[in-house]
Amino acid sequence: MDNLGQRIDFHTHTVFSDGNLLPAALAYEAAFAGHAAIAITDHVDGSNFAQTLTALNQFIQEQGESLPLKVLIGVELSYIAPKLLERYAIKAREMGAQIIIVHGESPVESAVPAGTNRAALQLKDLVDILAHPGWITEEETILAKVNGIYLELSAKKGHRKGNKHVAKMAKQFGAKLLVNTDTHSEKDLITQEEAYLIAGNAGLKEAAAIQVVRDNPAELLKRTEKIE
Repeated sequence: MDNLGQRIDFHTHTVFSDGNLLPAALAYEAAFAGHAAIAITDHVDGSNFAQTLTALNQFIQEQGESLPLKVLIGVELSYIAPKLLERYAIKAREMGAQIIIVHGESPVESAVPAGTNRAALQLKDLVDILAHPGWITEEETILAKVNGIYLELSAKKGHRKGNKHVAKMAKQFGAKLLVNTDTHSEKDLITQEEAYLIAGNAGLKEAAAIQVVRDNPAELLKRTEKIE
């Protein structure tokens, strides 16, 4: 299919959390794989929050203009008590995060604090993406729609078990979807064609799948320009 555009992935990790690559290496690998943009969204909690964002800001300041694609500064707020998510999201924006992901209640990680999905989806203009939201409820999906927060269809094994349910709920209630990889190494990066197949396997028909892999990422990328 030749109308899918260039790949944009908003969910990647580097050595600043549990990824295998330095930010520059990830940027070059993603560009080589045909990406137009990525967000580096390393896992953060109270132990590494400031250090990670400081390091990513320094990286962009030092090398950003020389990189072969657009790299956004981000975080994935992970295993943080729901009552603390707003505080950390505000701090992340203040420290330059252009993309804020919350680590959702995935189908394979039952230790994620209960109520994380709902708390994240209440944070309009702070949270951009709820990652691998698993068995998301009707109420939570409506919150995603109303507050303009994207729900993730995951390319990652395990997390993708919830993709069909997430897609079904998003279609029913009008929430927007993205296909992200949760990349930890260059081997996790995928093409637009692979992303399209993931959307299709989640039950989306051609037009909806194209919107999810081409139009929605472009829309979110444009939204980040207001934060720069």
